[in-house]
Amino acid sequence: MYFSRGRSLLKVRLKERGIKQAELARRTGISRQMISQYANNKSSMSVEVMKTISYVLGCHMEDLYQWERHNKE
Repeated sequence: MYFSRGRSLLKVRLKERGIKQAELARRTGISRQMISQYANNKSSMSVEVMKTISYVLGCHMEDLYQWERHNKE
């Protein structure tokens, strides 16, 4: 069994917390352009970026993406 990343849930998490992309960029030091790319599935977050964003948003790293479970045959 293994998991693969699905679509980004960053927009959902930001909306739940009432935080705009620009505010997340300010708090994390990640450019607003990169935050937008992550939120719009144009770029995948590294583990380090996921940890930083999840810390600021108060969620788990795995909450930033949909995850698909695959059964190895």
